[in-house]
Amino acid sequence: MADDIDDRRSEVLRRYAGLAQTAQAGQPVTDASADCLGSNAYTCDTEIPEGAWGASLGCGNPVAVADLRPGDTVLDLGSGAGLDVLLSARRVGPTGKAYGLDGTPDMIALARAHAAQAEVSNVEFLHGHIEDVPLPDRAVDVVISNCVINLSADKPRTLAEAFRVLKPGGRFGVSDIVADDDLEPFRREEAERSVGCTVGTLTEAGYRAHLTAVGFTDIRLTRTSPLAQGLHSTIVQATKPEIAVRPMRDDDAAQVLAVYQTGLDGGQASFETTAPTWETFTTAKLPGHRHVAVDTASDEVVGWVAASAVSDRCVYAGVVEHSVYVSPAHHGRGVGTLLLKALIDSTEAAGIWTIQSGVFPENTASLRLHEKAGFRQVGIRERVGRHHDRWRDVVFIERRSKIAG
Repeated sequence: MADDIDDRRSEVLRRYAGLAQTAQAGQPVTDASADCLGSNAYTCDTEIPEGAWGASLGCGNPVAVADLRPGDTVLDLGSGAGLDVLLSARRVGPTGKAYGLDGTPDMIALARAHAAQAEVSNVEFLHGHIEDVPLPDRAVDVVISNCVINLSADKPRTLAEAFRVLKPGGRFGVSDIVADDDLEPFRREEAERSVGCTVGTLTEAGYRAHLTAVGFTDIRLTRTSPLAQGLHSTIVQATKPEIAVRPMRDDDAAQVLAVYQTGLDGGQASFETTAPTWETFTTAKLPGHRHVAVDTASDEVVGWVAASAVSDRCVYAGVVEHSVYVSPAHHGRGVGTLLLKALIDSTEAAGIWTIQSGVFPENTASLRLHEKAGFRQVGIRERVGRHHDRWRDVVFIERRSKIAG
């Protein structure tokens, strides 16, 4: 897999190095496989060098939708000849900064020449790959890109890197080529070849799924123009929230169990008093329905939700039992609501029709949280078990899906 990614990347870099060399020689830059692309989406700015306009091979104008503000730090993924970086630098002003990242040294040299010609100083061009951005975590306010993410051989990693380098509240606004969800594979490949998408495109559903998986919210895809059968220039926008929900991973183990133990220590979460081992925990939880909430300012896991099967009998295949825990230090931030939404979404997508659980009646905060999420109280099991040397009741709650089942 790694060799395949390297081969595809090398092919793309060779192609764009050739285009950069053509531009450096003062010749018109055109890509025969992508003659529908270019700078047509822009309003011409005479302070930007003509060479930057002429060497643009984008499929839209991400700067127009990126909500750039004075003082922002911007990163352009696949900055090419530097057009979007120079336009961004103008918008963020002298207190802001615009980075351009490109994997082709010839394009970097061309972009730096255009920046010098435009006498723009608040820019920096970086050599590297969009799957491995050479910037620290939470370094930028905005990530833009123009018809480049479709050229990545590892698009989920590219989107994860965009999320990583964004600050909490940061904006993602790119132009890209996106395929219809129902486009037949052979027609899709034919259309991709016709516009130069040699590594393939994402569908609208695929884009949403990958952005959601890494934690983005407020995801919006807006088609701007057709390119080929089933392919469209599309503006993709999203936000990095302060609290992001994503699938639980093995490297979350220590933090998940710490949140679990803190909840148990409070005395209102469970009859259990000690969190299990990670092996015991993961064995009991269904892999498709385990989510964590992460504070994007610190990467701290601040809560989790998970579901377990209630029975191996087929009649109960659509019934699960869940647990949700939020760190006490992060109560009041809407973490529990986000986690329950993620669980409801994943279970309904899997055809599960009932989520159930038991809550101590004294845990009024949990009962209110679940009521807002559509759970109802089925009844009370009185004196069902002993906890810290006293008998305790349990309120049985459930949520029946209106979609699944």
